[in-house]
Amino acid sequence: MFIQILGSAAGGGFPQWNCNCPNCAGVRNGSVRAQPRTQSSIALSDNGVDWILCNASPDIRVQIESFPPLNPARSLRDTAIAGIILLDSQIDHTTGLLTLREGCPHQVWCTEMVHQDLTTGFPLFNMLSHWNGGLKHNLIELDGEPFSIPACPNLSITAIPLLSSAPPYSPHRGNPHPGDNIGLFVEDRRTGATLFYAPGLGQVDEQLLSWMRRADCLLVDGTLWRDDEMIITEVGDKLGSTMGHLAQSGPGGMIEVLEGLPAEQKILIHINNTNPILDLDSAERAELNARGIEVAWDGMSIEL
Repeated sequence: MFIQILGSAAGGGFPQWNCNCPNCAGVRNGSVRAQPRTQSSIALSDNGVDWILCNASPDIRVQIESFPPLNPARSLRDTAIAGIILLDSQIDHTTGLLTLREGCPHQVWCTEMVHQDLTTGFPLFNMLSHWNGGLKHNLIELDGEPFSIPACPNLSITAIPLLSSAPPYSPHRGNPHPGDNIGLFVEDRRTGATLFYAPGLGQVDEQLLSWMRRADCLLVDGTLWRDDEMIITEVGDKLGSTMGHLAQSGPGGMIEVLEGLPAEQKILIHINNTNPILDLDSAERAELNARGIEVAWDGMSIEL
């Protein structure tokens, strides 16, 4: 199984265009040692030729240019994107579909809740119907049964409902439903290698832990170091838990969760611009290093 990190930042990227927090200002003026990052998305493949896009970031165009296998140029108009899975209906995970409109129809997999959001509160699917017939929709069931995508038949994919929040424009923003946000458990049928991917993860319960314990590689929500980070950095007024993101530090935080899991690789993704782990010289980054937890970066390649 091939995993390519196309983008590793949370919404807004890093540095965020209008943000002058210590991280963003520091990376611009060179006082903070950190790598710029685009908004989160990964690509999966079982052969290195055909790729499944997991979320369509607003930065998808530059991400494709940065990863040539997605444009193998076998014909005048070409792409190696053979399928798209949407894990939620958030702006930073779906608006890349607009950039991909010239390549319609694309095969897209999503839950019923995401389909509802993207045909009502944020009607991307309706808009895209005007380009070559739009998207070909495939429903992700939440029955615990794996599905596969024809271009990568050796990857067995199971959707795992997550306890998180629907976007502000969702008709059920204040009334969470299973399928608002999912993680993916991906198994390579040939080798048995497994990945658990969840860039938006608000709570961890025993059922979710049972899936995470089975993974060789955990690629999970690294949005915030502390729950009140947006407040103390004065860039927002919401707790991470309110936004559907489990902070790394503190009792029950992501670090504590990961400590008890046997995965060989533990990697944080979807990292907010305020998070001190972006600073390679920070105490928080040193703590992750000491605990064997990696921080995803744009262009990172993983092979399982």
